[in-house]
Amino acid sequence: MSNSIRVLVVDDSAVVRQVLTGMLDAAPGIQVIYAVADPILAMERMKVQWPDVIVLDVEMPRMDGITFLRKIMQERPTPVVICSTLTEKGAQTTMEALAAGAVAIVTKPKLGLKQFLQDTSDDLVATIRMAARANVASLARRSIGSAKPVAQPPQPTAKHTADVILAPAGDRAMVQTTERVVAIGTSTGGTQALEEVLTSLPRVTPGIIIVQHMPEKFTAAFASRLDGLCQITVQEARNNDRVIQGRALIAPGGKHMLLRRNGAQYFVEVVDGPLVNRHRPSVDVLFRSVAKCAGANALGVIMTGMGDDGAAGLLEMRNVAQDEESCVVYGMPKEAVKRGAVQKTVQLQLIGKEILLQLSSFTN
Repeated sequence: MSNSIRVLVVDDSAVVRQVLTGMLDAAPGIQVIYAVADPILAMERMKVQWPDVIVLDVEMPRMDGITFLRKIMQERPTPVVICSTLTEKGAQTTMEALAAGAVAIVTKPKLGLKQFLQDTSDDLVATIRMAARANVASLARRSIGSAKPVAQPPQPTAKHTADVILAPAGDRAMVQTTERVVAIGTSTGGTQALEEVLTSLPRVTPGIIIVQHMPEKFTAAFASRLDGLCQITVQEARNNDRVIQGRALIAPGGKHMLLRRNGAQYFVEVVDGPLVNRHRPSVDVLFRSVAKCAGANALGVIMTGMGDDGAAGLLEMRNVAQDEESCVVYGMPKEAVKRGAVQKTVQLQLIGKEILLQLSSFTN
């Protein structure tokens, strides 16, 4: 078992500890070394053996998960998966925990907890494996005062393409228009990366539309936090919201977001539909809609994340990708590069400048 991913579970629920331990121990290459009720006990156990991944609740007695997480990131940065209740309050609390340096979120309901955890065991195992490979050094370099990565675990379902939502972008939008659009797709590591990019942009930046893989209820809290940090306005998208200068719209968790056009004006359509690339919202769906409606007037940016969502859609538009060193997980940009979809690779801290540079070079 020496090569196994060593997991520490910290949750005040005995049911959660029991179920998580059973399912993770049953997964090849994963071993739960400790399962404890609070961070005080966790710190005692970690003096004996340090885990590769920590699964952490946020609301616990004696010491809350956020305080514990900050201590971990300062002492010895370690991949942490937040196990949070899917509520409005839970979303706000989890945003604080993500700001302290977590890698992903696993949501849990208040009722039917045991059955839910058993039904989503494949998702949890995949999230643990992803967390173990995450570039935690990239997190630690930006840990103070920043929102950190969040990812919605992959779903156990058939892998649909964007074809199930809309047809390929065969008919390009006309080039002549006064409106420009920036489309950004990201997943694991994206909340941190988006904060760095969006806070660097001035109020006069053209409209931005974003897919960040994140569970429902969490996108509103995330958008609200960014809105308080950025010069531009940041909000969770609603159906028929205009895409305008100085505003960034983030696709709501659990919904696809598409760009639509009415004359020279752009707006978003928020819709239900099957998972695409095992995600909803899907970056491929957004990118394809942008290619169809905005054509050469749009810039696509693909950033840190696990999997290949967005790689196909990026082929259809002018684009930029985040470089490997600054990605928490170099999955989505890597796949886009592999497919020949990337025209330019840029360090995270330079993406904001690159967006403005690319937009200034567009011809009317």
